[in-house]
Amino acid sequence: MAGIYIHIPYCRQACHYCDFHFSTTRNSIPEMVLALEGELRIRSGYLNGQQVHSVYFGGGTPSILEPEAITHMLSVIHELFDIHPDAEITLEANPDDLTLSYLTFLRESGINRLSIGVQSFSDKDLLVMNRVHTAEQALQSIENAVKAGFQNLTIDLIYGTPGMSDSQWNKNLDIAFSIGLNHLSCYSLTVEPRTALASFISTGKMKDVDDGQATRQFLILMDRAAGAGFIHYEISNFGKEGFFSRHNTSYWSGSHYLGIGPSAHSFDGLSRQWNVSSNPEYIRSLKAGKVPFVREELTRRDRYNEYILTSLRMHTGINGEEILEKFGDTKRKDFLQAVSPFLISGEIFEFEGRYILTRKGKLMADRITSELFLW
Repeated sequence: MAGIYIHIPYCRQACHYCDFHFSTTRNSIPEMVLALEGELRIRSGYLNGQQVHSVYFGGGTPSILEPEAITHMLSVIHELFDIHPDAEITLEANPDDLTLSYLTFLRESGINRLSIGVQSFSDKDLLVMNRVHTAEQALQSIENAVKAGFQNLTIDLIYGTPGMSDSQWNKNLDIAFSIGLNHLSCYSLTVEPRTALASFISTGKMKDVDDGQATRQFLILMDRAAGAGFIHYEISNFGKEGFFSRHNTSYWSGSHYLGIGPSAHSFDGLSRQWNVSSNPEYIRSLKAGKVPFVREELTRRDRYNEYILTSLRMHTGINGEEILEKFGDTKRKDFLQAVSPFLISGEIFEFEGRYILTRKGKLMADRITSELFLW
């Protein structure tokens, strides 16, 4: 299940919480599209002929592109790679970009899954986040997507926002579960260094994130999602059967993927590499026929820790037999010793040789993962 990720590093404005690589200066988009095509051609052998089951346009804001640019890149991808006939082809989008005509063009171009960055159905919360769209536009974008023929839709929601009441969070979920979605991604607001949010909090312009609020709202989310028939298949992701994100699932299952664009990461099973996080440098390098990247060979310990990190996030958990097959009996014994306290505390349970986070464990997944790592 190899995948391709295309990073579109442009946004109309900067969200206060975001630390992804992007630029609000968009005059270089035509050059960037040519550079992305150039990297696709240079690195067409990276996946060693594996069939591609998912293509993902992320960002940034991919929906900022003209439809013709997306169609062109898809045609290049189909030319260079073996794309499965039923491949999941996702585009991340902001609600304000999703007119019916734009969505119809996307559907006809081959995009078959949309990830819409709603974040909240409250204008007050959207203002706190500095989102460019309104709650009304969010609802309209989903309605337009359905009219355009999209059946595989997901939206992002953020909880734990300063000032967001539990009542408002429940209202967001009420709307999400009433509009026919089959997938939902929900994230606790995180204060990342060097973001506007971090600056506002440090200077007292905004209240800090309340961990107790975030925990309550995560518990509400888990209960509400289960009641609506969603499977909590990954810490931040909920989907109905048959609608789990293939692209992200391939990341968490250790599949190989090719990342195209500035700041994009790639993984071939033994190493990782990531491109420079600079639009001008990326474009200059590709004009010269070179991909500007840094490569890291993964040690056996790195690969073990990544297996622990990604597997524990999933509802299928860590497979003891898989540790034995991939890393040997000594590592399995180390794991069984490290996991024992969490079995006793009720934060992990064992089922048919798999070690899975309990509801209690999901509240402290990062700490548990760290304790299970080999240092």
